[in-house]
Amino acid sequence: MLKKKALPLVAAMTLLVSGVLSGCGGGQTSGGPTPSADAGENVTVKFMHLWPAGSSKQHNMIVSNIVEEYQTANPNVKIDLEVLSNDQYKEKIKVLASSNQLPDIGLTWAAGYLQPYVEGNKFATLDDVLDGGLRDSFVSGTTEAYAVDGKTYGLPLELNIAPIYYNKEIFKKYNLEVPKTFDEFKTVVKTLADNGIAPITVGNKEPWTGSMWYMYLADRIGGPEALTNAINRTSSFEDPALIQAAAEIQNLVDLNAFVKGYNGLSNEEAKGPFMNGQAGMYMMGTWELPNYTTNEDVPKEFKDSIGFFKFPTVEGGKGDSNSFVGGPGVGLFVSENSKVKEQAKDFAAFFVQKWGERSVTDAGVIPATKVDTSKLDLPQMYIDVLNELSNASNITLYADVQMSAAVAQVHLNMIQSLYGKQISPEEFAKKQEEALSNDK
Repeated sequence: MLKKKALPLVAAMTLLVSGVLSGCGGGQTSGGPTPSADAGENVTVKFMHLWPAGSSKQHNMIVSNIVEEYQTANPNVKIDLEVLSNDQYKEKIKVLASSNQLPDIGLTWAAGYLQPYVEGNKFATLDDVLDGGLRDSFVSGTTEAYAVDGKTYGLPLELNIAPIYYNKEIFKKYNLEVPKTFDEFKTVVKTLADNGIAPITVGNKEPWTGSMWYMYLADRIGGPEALTNAINRTSSFEDPALIQAAAEIQNLVDLNAFVKGYNGLSNEEAKGPFMNGQAGMYMMGTWELPNYTTNEDVPKEFKDSIGFFKFPTVEGGKGDSNSFVGGPGVGLFVSENSKVKEQAKDFAAFFVQKWGERSVTDAGVIPATKVDTSKLDLPQMYIDVLNELSNASNITLYADVQMSAAVAQVHLNMIQSLYGKQISPEEFAKKQEEALSNDK
């Protein structure tokens, strides 16, 4: 399994922020693959993604524009789109893979998520696409996260970290400062809860959202390698630091830190209270940046009221505040069994380049391809996030992505049980240790 400490990626991001790297604009496109599907025979390429127009307006619009541009340049190629929500997408991909009916192109995550699809010969290798002039377009460390045994099976689209977004107006009303330590953080939680404000909104019906809170506590208590070492089997999930992190989650539950009904709310449902100014804090990946910067459907007054801060340090812990949960986001795969594999690869190469050009300014997304930020007019929050990436001491890939699918499911089930106080911190750790030990 890949090592998840992404310091080469961070070093590249340092250059990205200073504007040293060459841009993804017109010059880049001429250096890589261009639309080249043979004219003549009509071809349909099926593309499935997870950015519905309702919840991911900017992303959806960028996809549609890229598809339109490609089809204009290649009139014999039709890109047939299917769009699902995140969890619907994950479930359908599993079903389609089991019946050898994957779309020609779809979205995948890195590392452990990718592994079974590669082992099952479901995804095509993409090194030929990268070696055609595309490889140098990516930030160092991103394509490597999609490699298995030295071969690349995904073209990354995004980089993400997960900060804590907060409502500055709510904090101001209750005379709260951005917390630097976990004790200060718990004081913020208690103050908001005592005043009838939901301190944190989290949709733990999709337990990967709750997992991020646990991951940060594991990092701050045990250090940046504690959780990763347990997953890659150089350590144990029953590490006292990982058990203490679980106990701190339940301490937050006891403080009424989380929005009412959190274990039964989806991420989209839980986001509502924050977007409506009814919750103080919301942790999510930087794919949420459009809602606080560029999304025209979100009132400017609300966007101006949102800031973010790094997860606080824990007294006596081994972690520092510059260590983040995050890493490469989704990437494109091409189905190994596609009957139009070459056209699919051609479109995938075109897509990642155009995505890099447009996602920055049109959606506030941090792309996996190199961008010269000095030439772009970016919202301040976007610049601040890039600066945080440049100073990051570590980026730990999301736990469920690091794990195999079977172990990831155990982890997510245990996260929900932990938040529901249906198991003790010790049981939480033991169940995951058993799953990791038995994983083949």
